[in-house]
Amino acid sequence: MSLALFLQTMDQDQMQKLAPLIASFAGVMFLLMLVGIAILVIPCWFICKKAGFSPWLSLLCLVPSLGVLILLYILAFADWKVMPAPAPAWAPQPPYPPQPPYPPRA
Repeated sequence: MSLALFLQTMDQDQMQKLAPLIASFAGVMFLLMLVGIAILVIPCWFICKKAGFSPWLSLLCLVPSLGVLILLYILAFADWKVMPAPAPAWAPQPPYPPQPPYPPRA
């Protein structure tokens, strides 16, 4: 039985009892959508920032399927505006004094 047909067969008293349940369900769904958006946008925000792009570009993830695909292509094929890691200023020194290669034999 479809939901529309079920709701049409209900009388006014039953609808008033069902209204708080529907309102709470809508509130829970809203919170779940906010959590889902945060789970998707926050990592994209940091990836865009580390790649040297505007972090606001991560809001493309909110556009279903096409926005994520566009962001993926931008990140994959664009030149990232980040500097390579600098080389260390000094190389680690070997231990002093040099150790013999094998223990001495008696």
